[in-house]
Amino acid sequence: MSPAQRRVARILVDTPLSHLDRPFDYAVPDDLEVVAGCRIKVRFAGRLVDGYVLELADDTAHEGKLATIAKVVSPEPVLTPEIARLARDVADRYAGTIADVLRLAIPPRHARAEAHPGGATPPEPPDIGDASWHAYVHGAAYVQALAAGQSPRAVLNALPRHEPERAVAEAVSAVVRAGRGAVVCVPDVRDVARWDAVFAEALGPGAHVTLTAADKPAARYRNFLRVSRGEVHVVLGTRGAAYAPVHDLGLVVIWDDGDDLYAEPRAPYPHTREVLLTRAVETGAAVLIAGHARTAEAQSLVEQGWCAEIVGDQPARRREWPVVDVTDGTEHGAAPARLPAAVFEMVRAAHGPVLIQVPRRGYRTSLVCDRCRTPAQCPACAGPLVQHRADAPLACRWCATTVAQWQCGECHGTRLRAPVVGQLRTAEEFAAAFPGRAIVTSGGQTVLDRIERDETALVLATPGAEPVVPGGYAVVVLLDTWLMLARDDVRVFEESHRRWFNALALAAYGARAVAVGDSGILQGLVRADPAGVAARELADRAQTHLPPVGRLATVDGPADVITGLSTREWPPFVDVLGPVPVEPGRDRLILRVPRREGLALAKVLKGVAGERSAAKEPPVRIQVDPVAF
Repeated sequence: MSPAQRRVARILVDTPLSHLDRPFDYAVPDDLEVVAGCRIKVRFAGRLVDGYVLELADDTAHEGKLATIAKVVSPEPVLTPEIARLARDVADRYAGTIADVLRLAIPPRHARAEAHPGGATPPEPPDIGDASWHAYVHGAAYVQALAAGQSPRAVLNALPRHEPERAVAEAVSAVVRAGRGAVVCVPDVRDVARWDAVFAEALGPGAHVTLTAADKPAARYRNFLRVSRGEVHVVLGTRGAAYAPVHDLGLVVIWDDGDDLYAEPRAPYPHTREVLLTRAVETGAAVLIAGHARTAEAQSLVEQGWCAEIVGDQPARRREWPVVDVTDGTEHGAAPARLPAAVFEMVRAAHGPVLIQVPRRGYRTSLVCDRCRTPAQCPACAGPLVQHRADAPLACRWCATTVAQWQCGECHGTRLRAPVVGQLRTAEEFAAAFPGRAIVTSGGQTVLDRIERDETALVLATPGAEPVVPGGYAVVVLLDTWLMLARDDVRVFEESHRRWFNALALAAYGARAVAVGDSGILQGLVRADPAGVAARELADRAQTHLPPVGRLATVDGPADVITGLSTREWPPFVDVLGPVPVEPGRDRLILRVPRREGLALAKVLKGVAGERSAAKEPPVRIQVDPVAF
């Protein structure tokens, strides 16, 4: 038997079944040219399915005759050994299958893109220095360590107006000049566009590629191939870019890691930060977790000593962040006002554009009876009534039924009031109070990334939709902070502060800010201390053993299935909470373990999923360390 006939390919088959989550050996026919990492098709369980060649070997442990590879879809090696190991580790960390991870990591094939010849040499980036890091304690030393080929790990709290994209470009340039590559992840395509322009100017044309789900399939796959072929060593993108097959990875960067866009909505639901940290551990790459705010996860890495802390000293923080006043909205002992005098006075005195952050989008997003405060409900389905604009009729948020004449079911009153209003209604109120101001709104379906500077602009935006203005805002107003903190979310304190710090970071030098809320809760804004806020949040998590102090998993499924799982014999280190109903007919089980038992919990849950798939029972939805639950 010739060596060619003895060839064996270990195949990762594209199957969602947990009990089949392992490589399978197939024989390689003499007439097929098969390379490790290429796409193939094989017969599996009676069907022709896709797969990847994990490796080639001369023997197999399989007893009996091997099935043969049916077809080579493409000879392009798109699955590198490093990404295969990463996919396996991510699947094990999140109790998922490697096939699910590979669907996130490798974009769909585009034959025409593969036809483009490769082999181009990556351009050498210029030495752009480290000027952006001089404002931070130990900042320049971090870049110098990267340039020397070392792998420092750091958490950066960026100061306003210091162009974090430029600072990251300087770090990336140092890494590439040292002969290694970099992966940089930002939350969304708006950020990618802004960072891409800075990277192109700083690193030079052709020195990096972008990878986002918003790219056209051909362009995305072509950029992916440029990376896998070694033509480019720098990747900038959204969460999918975390898996980019960069050769000799030397640096992973994530900006604003608390943004919920980093939580993958598809199985096995990995978080981009954890994917990048896993890559860093496997490859020995440097780490940079950066943002205007700081998450409890980043603070945990600092407190453990795994990451160093890079921040501005206290005088720099006080100088760069706007001075924040806090008001509870009360005026001379009266009831709190939503738009207190302190806000009007600051806006009236502003010499330049003003940003007003409003937690809710829309017009009147909540309505109650003006007499008895009973929530206004739809007569058809009992859903909540809202009003989308001043001249619009009342409409149900659930079934969209319009209500021309409303009457309270409790007191028969006909007048309504809005305890919660959105940025559109708030814009009307400010337009009436400041007729000389140009009103701009951003939020919902109309999000502005940037506006031209107008000294009279008064911008009302929902959190995350605040547009950038050249030179920064003269005044920043944070309205209804109590409303953001009232959300039913275990991360509400951290998430609210992240959005507030991001809004304050848009202020001009020497700007003022006012926050309407509880002064005790908002002291982190007054002190310009994101690290202190993160430390407080981490301490609170430690009290309840929530991530990152502990590990937590949720299991969702039919009520009878979850009830059965709740009575299952779990390992002694597992704390079982529930079941609790999440919707009619579906319940949720919450499992909590110490952090050191996280992989053990994932293994147990993988076993549960495997048992159900082997028995051909409907799957349950398993999420490890979900962002919200």
